[in-house]
Amino acid sequence: MAFDMPARQSFVIEMTSREDLMNAISLNSSAFNCARITGPSIAGFLMAQVGIAMCFLLDGLSFIAVIAGLLLMRLPKHRPIESDSSAIGQALEGFRYVWSHRRVLTILSLFAVVGIFGWSYSVLIPAFARDVLHLEANGYGILMAGSGVGALAAALTIASAGHILPTRIMALGGIGIFSAALALFAFNKNIYVATVILAIVGFGIVLYFSTSNTVLQSIVPDEMRGRVMGIWTLIFGGMIPLGSLQAGLMADFLGTPATIAIGALICALAALVTLNVIRRREAQLAAAR
Repeated sequence: MAFDMPARQSFVIEMTSREDLMNAISLNSSAFNCARITGPSIAGFLMAQVGIAMCFLLDGLSFIAVIAGLLLMRLPKHRPIESDSSAIGQALEGFRYVWSHRRVLTILSLFAVVGIFGWSYSVLIPAFARDVLHLEANGYGILMAGSGVGALAAALTIASAGHILPTRIMALGGIGIFSAALALFAFNKNIYVATVILAIVGFGIVLYFSTSNTVLQSIVPDEMRGRVMGIWTLIFGGMIPLGSLQAGLMADFLGTPATIAIGALICALAALVTLNVIRRREAQLAAAR
């Protein structure tokens, strides 16, 4: 995944244009979330019928289709950008670029906070389903399918109408929707209401992730895009597991509902701080002119 994710994220813009980037990312997210809708439902059934081990085996075998799809693609010959720096030097250049560009740093900082305190809700859903809603595997599958429906709706919304609203409103609005719905979910004890709320949670988080990903790739020059998306992947692959760790520890001490609610509150506060930073930067730029 450390090799796959930066390459996959950078690859999207090579298959399309900057003008169509948001649509491409949203359609990619749509395909992913279609699988999120059907996958948990099928997995819940299979877990009950053939066991968890068989689910992992089938999941591994499904990647044969992914590899075959990549091999079928016909692309222009890749021409690597020449550089005198070593691999480590180029990686460090990516970190220096992020640190020196406040807009990129702001996007990645908010992404890290949401990854640690927001996305960690997903690892608590099994415990919430079992201990609070008293559900079995099939019930858990229904909850995750609800989240997938909301995520798919967000992806299709961005793909069809993403050019209408400013990206700032969609990104920060997505966090607002996500945080409010997640706080409501934390104290709900009805499976049907929980499924609807999780759909709204999924809508908000995908609205934020897709928009911020698009903005990040759009503002970064081609020669830095792979390195910056590598840092994006480092945050996604590093901060989210740390968030899962802190969520598990907090859930042991405070309970699953309180932990989910606290995470939602932190994400909302981070979005407000980010909005304030953006407005201050814009005011400084206006004064400089």
